[in-house]
Amino acid sequence: MTSSLRENSVSFAFVAPALFIFSIFYIYPFFYSFILSLTNYDLIGDFSFKSYYIGLNNFRDVLTDQDWWKSMYNGGFITFWALTFQNILAFALALAVDKVVRLKKFYRVVFFILPVLSEIIIGLLMKQLLIGEPTGRNVFNNLLNNFGLGFLAQDWIGGERVRMVTALVHCWKGFGWAFVILFAGLQTIPEQLYEAARIDSANSWQQFCHITLPLIMPVITLVIVLTILGSMQAFAMILVLNGGAGGETTVPVMIIFSHLGGATKLAGLACAEGLILGVTLIAVSFTMFFVSKKVRERYGVLSN
Repeated sequence: MTSSLRENSVSFAFVAPALFIFSIFYIYPFFYSFILSLTNYDLIGDFSFKSYYIGLNNFRDVLTDQDWWKSMYNGGFITFWALTFQNILAFALALAVDKVVRLKKFYRVVFFILPVLSEIIIGLLMKQLLIGEPTGRNVFNNLLNNFGLGFLAQDWIGGERVRMVTALVHCWKGFGWAFVILFAGLQTIPEQLYEAARIDSANSWQQFCHITLPLIMPVITLVIVLTILGSMQAFAMILVLNGGAGGETTVPVMIIFSHLGGATKLAGLACAEGLILGVTLIAVSFTMFFVSKKVRERYGVLSN
Protein backbone atom coordinates (compact mmCIF):
# COMPACT_ATOMS: atom_id res chain seq x y z
CA MET A 1 0.00 0.00 0.00
CA THR A 2 1.48 3.34 -1.07
CA SER A 3 1.76 6.25 1.34
CA SER A 4 -0.84 8.23 -0.64
CA LEU A 5 -3.37 5.40 -0.49
CA ARG A 6 -2.67 4.93 3.20
CA GLU A 7 -3.28 8.63 3.89
CA ASN A 8 -6.53 8.54 1.91
CA SER A 9 -7.67 5.47 3.84
CA VAL A 10 -6.97 7.15 7.16
CA SER A 11 -8.79 10.30 6.06
CA PHE A 12 -11.79 8.27 4.90
CA ALA A 13 -11.84 6.39 8.22
CA PHE A 14 -12.42 9.70 10.01
CA VAL A 15 -15.15 10.74 7.59
CA ALA A 16 -16.87 7.33 7.38
CA PRO A 17 -18.88 7.55 10.66
CA ALA A 18 -20.36 10.93 9.71
CA LEU A 19 -21.05 9.69 6.17
CA PHE A 20 -22.76 6.59 7.54
CA ILE A 21 -24.97 8.61 9.88
CA PHE A 22 -25.81 11.10 7.12
CA SER A 23 -26.74 8.26 4.76
CA ILE A 24 -28.96 6.50 7.30
CA PHE A 25 -30.80 9.55 8.60
CA TYR A 26 -30.86 11.84 5.54
CA ILE A 27 -30.13 10.19 2.19
CA TYR A 28 -32.09 6.97 2.77
CA PRO A 29 -35.20 8.75 4.19
CA PHE A 30 -35.19 11.16 1.26
CA PHE A 31 -35.23 8.43 -1.38
CA TYR A 32 -37.71 6.34 0.60
CA SER A 33 -40.00 9.39 0.92
CA PHE A 34 -39.80 9.90 -2.84
CA ILE A 35 -40.78 6.26 -3.42
CA LEU A 36 -43.72 6.59 -1.02
CA SER A 37 -44.83 9.81 -2.72
CA LEU A 38 -45.49 7.79 -5.88
CA THR A 39 -47.90 5.49 -4.05
CA ASN A 40 -51.16 5.61 -2.07
CA TYR A 41 -49.73 3.56 0.78
CA ASP A 42 -51.76 3.93 4.00
CA LEU A 43 -49.19 2.62 6.50
CA ILE A 44 -51.30 -0.50 7.01
CA GLY A 45 -49.93 -3.87 6.03
CA ASP A 46 -46.78 -4.69 4.08
CA PHE A 47 -45.56 -2.17 1.55
CA SER A 48 -45.45 -3.21 -2.09
CA PHE A 49 -44.47 -0.58 -4.61
CA LYS A 50 -46.28 -2.28 -7.50
CA SER A 51 -49.50 -2.69 -5.53
CA TYR A 52 -49.70 0.93 -4.36
CA TYR A 53 -48.09 2.75 -7.30
CA ILE A 54 -50.15 5.71 -8.62
CA GLY A 55 -47.48 7.78 -10.36
CA LEU A 56 -47.45 11.55 -9.86
CA ASN A 57 -51.07 11.78 -8.71
CA ASN A 58 -50.08 12.84 -5.20
CA PHE A 59 -48.06 15.77 -6.51
CA ARG A 60 -50.96 16.82 -8.72
CA ASP A 61 -53.33 16.64 -5.75
CA VAL A 62 -51.02 18.76 -3.61
CA LEU A 63 -50.54 21.44 -6.25
CA THR A 64 -54.31 21.75 -6.74
CA ASP A 65 -55.23 21.63 -3.05
CA GLN A 66 -56.48 25.00 -1.78
CA ASP A 67 -55.86 24.02 1.86
CA TRP A 68 -52.21 23.32 1.04
CA TRP A 69 -51.73 26.70 -0.61
CA LYS A 70 -53.48 28.43 2.27
CA SER A 71 -51.06 26.73 4.67
CA MET A 72 -48.18 27.92 2.49
CA TYR A 73 -49.59 31.44 2.68
CA ASN A 74 -49.85 31.17 6.47
CA GLY A 75 -46.26 29.94 6.66
CA GLY A 76 -45.15 32.73 4.34
CA PHE A 77 -46.98 35.31 6.48
CA ILE A 78 -45.19 34.12 9.63
CA THR A 79 -41.88 34.00 7.72
CA PHE A 80 -42.34 37.57 6.45
CA TRP A 81 -42.71 38.95 9.97
CA ALA A 82 -39.80 36.84 11.18
CA LEU A 83 -37.59 38.18 8.38
CA THR A 84 -38.58 41.80 8.98
CA PHE A 85 -39.67 42.50 12.54
CA GLN A 86 -37.67 39.75 14.26
CA ASN A 87 -34.40 39.97 12.34
CA ILE A 88 -34.29 43.76 11.97
CA LEU A 89 -34.87 44.15 15.70
CA ALA A 90 -32.24 41.49 16.45
CA PHE A 91 -29.74 43.20 14.12
CA ALA A 92 -30.37 46.64 15.64
CA LEU A 93 -29.93 45.28 19.15
CA ALA A 94 -26.78 43.38 18.12
CA LEU A 95 -25.32 46.62 16.73
CA ALA A 96 -26.15 48.41 19.98
CA VAL A 97 -24.70 45.69 22.23
CA ASP A 98 -21.58 45.48 20.04
CA LYS A 99 -20.76 49.05 21.10
CA VAL A 100 -21.18 48.25 24.79
CA VAL A 101 -17.89 47.75 26.60
CA ARG A 102 -19.25 45.80 29.58
CA LEU A 103 -21.86 43.08 30.13
CA LYS A 104 -21.69 41.69 26.59
CA LYS A 105 -21.78 38.11 27.87
CA PHE A 106 -24.70 38.98 30.13
CA TYR A 107 -26.77 40.27 27.20
CA ARG A 108 -25.85 37.23 25.14
CA VAL A 109 -27.11 34.87 27.84
CA VAL A 110 -30.29 36.83 28.57
CA PHE A 111 -31.41 37.05 24.95
CA PHE A 112 -30.62 33.39 24.29
CA ILE A 113 -32.87 32.09 27.08
CA LEU A 114 -35.98 31.90 24.86
CA PRO A 115 -34.39 29.82 22.05
CA VAL A 116 -33.24 27.31 24.67
CA LEU A 117 -36.83 26.75 25.80
CA SER A 118 -38.99 24.20 23.99
CA GLU A 119 -41.54 25.45 21.47
CA ILE A 120 -44.19 23.56 23.43
CA ILE A 121 -43.28 25.46 26.60
CA ILE A 122 -43.49 28.78 24.72
CA GLY A 123 -46.86 27.81 23.29
CA LEU A 124 -48.26 26.83 26.69
CA LEU A 125 -46.85 29.98 28.31
CA MET A 126 -48.37 32.31 25.72
CA LYS A 127 -51.64 30.41 25.91
CA GLN A 128 -51.78 31.17 29.64
CA LEU A 129 -51.05 34.84 28.98
CA LEU A 130 -53.49 35.36 26.11
CA ILE A 131 -56.47 33.08 26.81
CA GLY A 132 -59.10 33.59 29.49
CA GLU A 133 -60.41 31.15 32.07
CA PRO A 134 -60.55 28.19 32.36
CA THR A 135 -57.86 27.40 29.76
CA GLY A 136 -55.59 30.36 30.51
CA ARG A 137 -55.10 33.23 32.92
CA ASN A 138 -55.96 36.11 30.54
CA VAL A 139 -52.94 38.03 31.85
CA PHE A 140 -52.55 40.31 28.83
CA ASN A 141 -56.16 41.49 28.79
CA ASN A 142 -56.05 42.05 32.55
CA LEU A 143 -53.00 44.27 32.12
CA LEU A 144 -54.82 46.28 29.45
CA ASN A 145 -57.76 46.76 31.80
CA ASN A 146 -55.47 47.85 34.65
CA PHE A 147 -53.86 50.51 32.44
CA GLY A 148 -57.21 51.82 31.24
CA LEU A 149 -56.92 50.21 27.82
CA GLY A 150 -59.71 47.71 28.26
CA PHE A 151 -61.19 48.65 24.89
CA LEU A 152 -58.22 46.85 23.30
CA ALA A 153 -58.93 43.57 25.11
CA GLN A 154 -60.06 40.77 22.81
CA ASP A 155 -59.76 37.08 21.99
CA TRP A 156 -56.13 37.04 20.89
CA ILE A 157 -56.04 33.35 20.00
CA GLY A 158 -59.33 32.87 18.20
CA GLY A 159 -60.11 36.36 16.93
CA GLU A 160 -59.46 38.02 13.58
CA ARG A 161 -55.87 38.90 14.57
CA VAL A 162 -54.91 35.34 15.39
CA ARG A 163 -52.51 35.05 12.42
CA MET A 164 -50.65 38.20 13.42
CA VAL A 165 -50.53 37.17 17.08
CA THR A 166 -49.13 33.77 16.10
CA ALA A 167 -46.48 35.43 13.94
CA LEU A 168 -45.43 37.76 16.77
CA VAL A 169 -45.20 34.87 19.25
CA HIS A 170 -43.01 33.02 16.75
CA CYS A 171 -40.83 36.14 16.38
CA TRP A 172 -40.53 36.41 20.16
CA LYS A 173 -39.39 32.80 20.30
CA GLY A 174 -36.80 33.18 17.51
CA PHE A 175 -35.46 36.63 18.37
CA GLY A 176 -32.72 35.32 20.69
CA TRP A 177 -30.84 33.04 18.32
CA ALA A 178 -30.92 35.66 15.53
CA PHE A 179 -29.41 38.18 17.96
CA VAL A 180 -26.67 35.79 19.09
CA ILE A 181 -25.63 34.85 15.53
CA LEU A 182 -25.61 38.45 14.30
CA PHE A 183 -23.77 39.63 17.39
CA ALA A 184 -21.12 36.93 16.88
CA GLY A 185 -20.72 38.06 13.27
CA LEU A 186 -20.21 41.67 14.32
CA GLN A 187 -17.51 40.57 16.75
CA THR A 188 -15.44 39.14 13.87
CA ILE A 189 -15.10 42.51 12.08
CA PRO A 190 -11.64 43.99 12.83
CA GLU A 191 -11.78 47.25 14.77
CA GLN A 192 -8.85 48.54 12.69
CA LEU A 193 -11.17 48.94 9.70
CA TYR A 194 -13.38 51.34 11.64
CA GLU A 195 -10.36 53.24 12.92
CA ALA A 196 -9.05 53.67 9.36
CA ALA A 197 -12.50 54.83 8.20
CA ARG A 198 -12.70 57.40 11.01
CA ILE A 199 -9.27 58.71 10.04
CA ASP A 200 -10.64 59.17 6.49
CA SER A 201 -13.55 61.18 8.00
CA ALA A 202 -16.17 58.51 7.32
CA ASN A 203 -19.31 59.00 9.41
CA SER A 204 -21.23 56.22 11.17
CA TRP A 205 -23.59 55.62 8.26
CA GLN A 206 -20.72 55.33 5.77
CA GLN A 207 -18.93 52.91 8.08
CA PHE A 208 -22.07 50.80 8.32
CA CYS A 209 -22.66 50.74 4.55
CA HIS A 210 -19.07 50.12 3.45
CA ILE A 211 -17.65 48.05 6.31
CA THR A 212 -20.26 46.48 8.57
CA LEU A 213 -22.89 45.49 6.02
CA PRO A 214 -20.62 43.91 3.36
CA LEU A 215 -18.54 41.98 5.90
CA ILE A 216 -21.52 40.67 7.84
CA MET A 217 -23.55 39.82 4.72
CA PRO A 218 -22.70 36.06 4.92
CA VAL A 219 -23.98 36.03 8.51
CA ILE A 220 -27.12 37.94 7.52
CA THR A 221 -27.69 35.45 4.72
CA LEU A 222 -27.29 32.56 7.14
CA VAL A 223 -29.80 34.13 9.53
CA ILE A 224 -32.26 34.75 6.67
CA VAL A 225 -31.98 31.17 5.44
CA LEU A 226 -32.35 29.72 8.93
CA THR A 227 -35.31 32.02 9.56
CA ILE A 228 -37.05 30.86 6.38
CA LEU A 229 -36.36 27.20 7.13
CA GLY A 230 -37.46 27.49 10.75
CA SER A 231 -40.56 29.59 10.11
CA MET A 232 -41.87 27.55 7.19
CA GLN A 233 -41.42 24.39 9.25
CA ALA A 234 -42.95 25.81 12.44
CA PHE A 235 -45.26 23.30 14.05
CA ALA A 236 -45.16 22.50 17.78
CA MET A 237 -45.65 26.04 19.11
CA ILE A 238 -48.58 26.76 16.78
CA LEU A 239 -50.19 23.39 17.50
CA VAL A 240 -50.08 24.02 21.25
CA LEU A 241 -51.02 27.71 20.99
CA ASN A 242 -54.16 27.49 18.87
CA GLY A 243 -54.17 24.18 16.97
CA GLY A 244 -54.28 25.96 13.62
CA ALA A 245 -57.22 28.24 14.56
CA GLY A 246 -59.56 26.59 12.10
CA GLY A 247 -57.13 26.98 9.20
CA GLU A 248 -56.13 30.59 9.91
CA THR A 249 -52.72 29.57 11.27
CA THR A 250 -52.41 26.09 9.79
CA VAL A 251 -48.90 25.75 8.37
CA PRO A 252 -47.55 23.15 5.88
CA VAL A 253 -46.11 20.81 8.51
CA MET A 254 -49.51 20.69 10.23
CA ILE A 255 -51.09 19.54 6.94
CA ILE A 256 -48.42 16.85 6.59
CA PHE A 257 -48.94 15.78 10.18
CA SER A 258 -52.71 15.52 9.70
CA HIS A 259 -52.23 13.17 6.74
CA LEU A 260 -49.86 10.95 8.71
CA GLY A 261 -51.72 10.96 12.02
CA GLY A 262 -55.35 11.27 11.00
CA ALA A 263 -57.99 8.56 10.83
CA THR A 264 -57.18 8.04 7.14
CA LYS A 265 -53.43 7.74 6.86
CA LEU A 266 -52.12 9.07 3.55
CA ALA A 267 -48.39 8.45 3.72
CA GLY A 268 -47.86 8.96 -0.01
CA LEU A 269 -49.64 12.31 -0.04
CA ALA A 270 -47.77 13.45 3.07
CA CYS A 271 -44.42 12.52 1.48
CA ALA A 272 -45.33 14.44 -1.68
CA GLU A 273 -46.17 17.50 0.41
CA GLY A 274 -42.91 17.17 2.32
CA LEU A 275 -40.88 16.93 -0.89
CA ILE A 276 -42.61 19.96 -2.43
CA LEU A 277 -41.98 21.97 0.73
CA GLY A 278 -38.37 20.78 0.89
CA VAL A 279 -37.60 21.63 -2.74
CA THR A 280 -39.16 25.07 -2.28
CA LEU A 281 -37.02 25.81 0.78
CA ILE A 282 -33.86 24.53 -0.91
CA ALA A 283 -34.50 26.79 -3.92
CA VAL A 284 -35.04 29.81 -1.67
CA SER A 285 -31.89 29.01 0.32
CA PHE A 286 -29.65 28.77 -2.75
CA THR A 287 -31.17 31.99 -4.10
CA MET A 288 -30.28 33.82 -0.88
CA PHE A 289 -26.69 32.53 -0.94
CA PHE A 290 -26.38 33.65 -4.59
CA VAL A 291 -27.70 37.12 -3.72
CA SER A 292 -25.27 37.32 -0.79
CA LYS A 293 -22.33 36.50 -3.04
CA LYS A 294 -23.35 39.17 -5.55
CA VAL A 295 -23.67 41.79 -2.81
CA ARG A 296 -20.23 40.96 -1.46
CA GLU A 297 -18.75 41.13 -4.96
CA ARG A 298 -20.46 44.49 -5.47
CA TYR A 299 -18.69 45.91 -2.40
CA GLY A 300 -15.36 44.32 -3.29
CA VAL A 301 -15.32 41.84 -0.43
CA LEU A 302 -14.92 38.97 -2.93
CA SER A 303 -12.74 39.02 -6.00
CA ASN A 304 -14.58 38.68 -9.31
